[in-house]
Amino acid sequence: MYTIGQVSEMFDLPISTLRYYDKEGFFPHLVRKGNIRYFSNHEIEALHLIECLKKSGLGIKEINQFFSWVSEGSASFEKRKELFKARKEAVEAEIKSLQETLSLLEFKCWYYSKAMEDGTEEYLQAMLPDKLPSDIQKLYDASHK
Repeated sequence: MYTIGQVSEMFDLPISTLRYYDKEGFFPHLVRKGNIRYFSNHEIEALHLIECLKKSGLGIKEINQFFSWVSEGSASFEKRKELFKARKEAVEAEIKSLQETLSLLEFKCWYYSKAMEDGTEEYLQAMLPDKLPSDIQKLYDASHK
């Protein structure tokens, strides 16, 4: 069992956020002794899930809907699976977009290092768009889809 302070440190979340999640009903089996909340491994797993869904782009309202489906039991398996499938696809699209961004950033780091080394961009400009060194060409192409 963990105190709210320990869980706050574990997840790097403010205590107020954990209280808010509790108020939203995300921890229906949370143990309370007096005014102290005790988090079991069940609540820790729920927090991992909440944080995952938040990072995937869901808001509290949608996360609350998910937990409502959980309380419905096996009747909501299909809805829950579809939710995770949709979030997975959204995250994959975001990763693809971020990879294109990273490729452009890497290309520009190389470009300006080379420009500083040469003291000019003329040579580099002459290589664009398709006469770059092969490893750099891959970055350029990946960032210009």
